[in-house]
Amino acid sequence: MSNTLKNISLNDFRRFLKHHGLKKIRTTGEHEIWYRKDLTRPVIIQTHVDPVPMFIIKNNLRTLGLTTNDLLKYLGR
Repeated sequence: MSNTLKNISLNDFRRFLKHHGLKKIRTTGEHEIWYRKDLTRPVIIQTHVDPVPMFIIKNNLRTLGLTTNDLLKYLGR
């Protein structure tokens, strides 16, 4: 498979966040706010956009201190 972040579904990204210990703390409008105690800021995803845009995935991976390879490995790509 290709080494790309395109077409990652919202449900797959939610499972990835849960796998890394994040919990959804609230939904505000069309955004979900996910948090873990050791993070300096929450992870925010849009619930009305599926698949998740690449720039949102990259920003959230940066917040988590993870790489694109970590996500692709989790997804089996």
